[in-house]
Amino acid sequence: MEELQKALNDKNLTVSSLPEKGRCLFTTRDLFPGEVILSEDPYVSVPNKNKESPNSKCEWCFSSSKLKKCSGCHVVWYCGGTCQKLDWKLHSVECKALAKVDKNRVKSITPSIRLMVKLYLRRKLQQQKGSAQLPWNRHISNIIPTTATDNYNLIEPLVSHMPDLEEKQLVLYAQIANLVALILQWPESEIDIKEIAENFSKLSCNAHSICDSELRPLGTGLYPVISIINHSCLPNSVLVFEGRLAVVRAVQHIPKGAEFVSINTLHFEESLILSCQWLPKVSISYVETAGSTITRQKALREQYFFSCTCSRCLKMGQVDDIEESAILEGYRCKDRRCNGFLLHDSDNKGFICQHCGLLRSKEEIENIAIEVRSMSEKASMAISSGNNTQANSAYKMIEKLQLELCHPYSINLMRTRETILKILMELQDWKEALVYCRLTIPIYIRAYPPFHPLVGLQYYTCGKLEWLLGETEEAVKSLTKAFNVLRITHGTKTPFMMELLSKLDEARAEVSYKRSSQNED
Repeated sequence: MEELQKALNDKNLTVSSLPEKGRCLFTTRDLFPGEVILSEDPYVSVPNKNKESPNSKCEWCFSSSKLKKCSGCHVVWYCGGTCQKLDWKLHSVECKALAKVDKNRVKSITPSIRLMVKLYLRRKLQQQKGSAQLPWNRHISNIIPTTATDNYNLIEPLVSHMPDLEEKQLVLYAQIANLVALILQWPESEIDIKEIAENFSKLSCNAHSICDSELRPLGTGLYPVISIINHSCLPNSVLVFEGRLAVVRAVQHIPKGAEFVSINTLHFEESLILSCQWLPKVSISYVETAGSTITRQKALREQYFFSCTCSRCLKMGQVDDIEESAILEGYRCKDRRCNGFLLHDSDNKGFICQHCGLLRSKEEIENIAIEVRSMSEKASMAISSGNNTQANSAYKMIEKLQLELCHPYSINLMRTRETILKILMELQDWKEALVYCRLTIPIYIRAYPPFHPLVGLQYYTCGKLEWLLGETEEAVKSLTKAFNVLRITHGTKTPFMMELLSKLDEARAEVSYKRSSQNED
């Protein structure tokens, strides 16, 4: 911990503990929107491979092009010699372990199991001075050096929440821990099944989904230092990825630690409020923030086993919070001309519009909700079968029903339109895709903070479609809005941002040329 603190001092950061919060990351200087707070390479990482991401990816950079399978284990893929060399120190030992696994059993090795295997192999390669336990590298010593921010000691204090888990989950962890032990084939004296099971619980709470610049998930990585950063539903920072590198940037002004308030002498409730609202604690969001307080709290309890006490959550049950929840996840007024939100009436017979007072019956709402659920099943089947035309029709029917059921700013309606937008892009129906992209933006602005990367990315999509369809002046406006958000969340030097800026410059030049041509005429 002392070595880590010294390393963080150089980055103007410090680690301290708060009651009921555990370790937190603080800044020792003022930070401003767009500044990099912390960046970290993964201790271990693996590419995703599931229904949502079925294609193989490079083990190092997560690219899916020009892949070649490792000739030793026939499990891992690389896009070229450069990535293979960068990964070789660790994969050289993993390769031998995977190659010994029965071919039929290899199919059951999930990315999470591989992540755990790599975790233990990396620990061995960092901690062992001799290699008696790694016979395929008997003469190699301390292959991977340790640093203050890159060592297994940082993983040991990570929260696991083992006492909070149900017996069914504990049994599952024990079963996959035994599979990890089978893959490693280490002596029994060196395998602690209980520790491996606990580390699986740590991964579920602390691993991060590695995404590309447009927030599409590519893999999973464990970032021990970034895992110290606490959650807030109104975070002052955002986590994005540049390849495998995790980068945390400020999206608000974060005051320096000299403004700390001592909470030791405060009552418990007061300490929670101050720790969330006043202390300059660096925070990111662990869950989707576009949702009601009840929905966010449920997600946090189910995966992370805590209740958030950020400034947004402390308003739960207050008038503003009730209205926000009713708009984001509730129902619309029966009068289509009214944008009021609905709440239960006192007799629990239905829902009353808080603007015009109209009553909407529970039966009417339930009937439409049943139709939505039925149509959603058909839409999911169409998506699974790859029939985009049928899926497009089904989701448009869902949208029609939701327009009758949901508030215009409903996030359920937003997500349906997002799905339609994605399908239309795959069908290359650019004109209608632009219509749906524009429909989502007002809800994005309503549901997310101003400097949320999803807001910037939606403007970016809108700008690209507008430019493609010849609406260049509108494209300049959208791309400018995208750049103003994403320069804060993504910086300005990445290839993705350089491409965005290049598109914006080209669009501006095209507008300027058209205007000058019109003036000459």
